[in-house]
Amino acid sequence: MLFLSLSLAFASDPVDIGVLQEKDIKVVQKLLFSKEDRLELSAHLGVMPFDGFTWAPSAALGGAYHVSESLGFEGRLGGGYGFKTSRYTLLESSAYGVAVEAYRYLGSAEATVLWSPIYAKMNVAGRRIIHHDVYLLAGAGVTLEQSVLPSVDIAIAPTLPLGIGARVFFADNLAFRVELRDGLMIEKREQSDVTAFKQSVGVNLGLSYFGKKG
Repeated sequence: MLFLSLSLAFASDPVDIGVLQEKDIKVVQKLLFSKEDRLELSAHLGVMPFDGFTWAPSAALGGAYHVSESLGFEGRLGGGYGFKTSRYTLLESSAYGVAVEAYRYLGSAEATVLWSPIYAKMNVAGRRIIHHDVYLLAGAGVTLEQSVLPSVDIAIAPTLPLGIGARVFFADNLAFRVELRDGLMIEKREQSDVTAFKQSVGVNLGLSYFGKKG
């Protein structure tokens, strides 16, 4: 009995493992949905609503390869069509008679680096845990645009895509994506013979499919 009591007392003694350091945090994190060494195929629908003279619905297809949980490379092809805004229609009406040399979005091709510094879990109403990540993107590309003037001049503009996005994982191979994406363009305009800087900010919603590891 004495031996049993001593054994129980010894087993109940706490074990001091020390202070958990910041560099050790990744050891205790469990990534339920991994991206490393996987191919991500995605489809996106979006809108570019922030230009003063045109707005454009858009669609895109992308393919990304993730070399680690935080770093990936993506190529994307997009297309759409820019429509005149009410402001532009008012300016070109008989009341003002002003024809602004605006350009509408037609398509784009981009290659970007995806950096995902955040992977997190969110409790929704105490019933479900949602896994998501947040990523930043930057890269290079080219954008095809067309003048809204009767001359319908074409501009091919070098583009610097920048943005922020998030994935919400539904399964090991399926995720929902939302992005705020900006295209910084240098555009040559034929009628005025000037080279202009232009931003093309869009909001995109997408769906991603992840292939098998390796």
